[in-house]
Amino acid sequence: MSFREGFMLPQIETKASVGFKASVKEYKLTYYTPEYQTKDTDILATFQVTPQPGVPPEEAGAAVAAKSSTGTWTTTWTDGLTSLDCYKGRCYHIERVVGEKDQYIAYVPYPLELFEEGSITNMFTSIVGNVFWFKALCALRLEDLRVPTSYIKTFQGPPHGIQVERHKLNKYGCPLLGCTIKPKLGLSAKNYGRAVYD
Repeated sequence: MSFREGFMLPQIETKASVGFKASVKEYKLTYYTPEYQTKDTDILATFQVTPQPGVPPEEAGAAVAAKSSTGTWTTTWTDGLTSLDCYKGRCYHIERVVGEKDQYIAYVPYPLELFEEGSITNMFTSIVGNVFWFKALCALRLEDLRVPTSYIKTFQGPPHGIQVERHKLNKYGCPLLGCTIKPKLGLSAKNYGRAVYD
């Protein structure tokens, strides 16, 4: 007897049927909290979301909050090992985009305890790293991000100061940005250096 014949797992469907059948529990039960009052210490993200057909906007906003913080598609035994409420992102407000069908603005605050101090990489990986390919959504865009002063102060900046960095790079009057060069693979060393320089 094959695994498929003898050990078929039951199919579980949610109310958010048509394009989204992966979830065992509804995210809005835990991650949609309209009574939440934002704090000055919250990192506040504003997302434009387009839910899959059949997915309520509150579920889509809650799914974004869950997947970008502490949520997973099912309840796990490790959920009881921490105070989830202390660390989770949550969608506390969602509103329709004026003039657009099935597009919404979701407001998602995150507690600072969720992020490593002084790491913009950690912050962005958490907030936008895994959520954009989520099946509950047709489309998602990060519209705005409010970062509290207390978190900004944890960033050390260049060890020698911005003027020294600009002098070393011979770059003045423009922002200094770090990014991934595209394509990530396939460029010769010469062309990669040229892309970095430009």
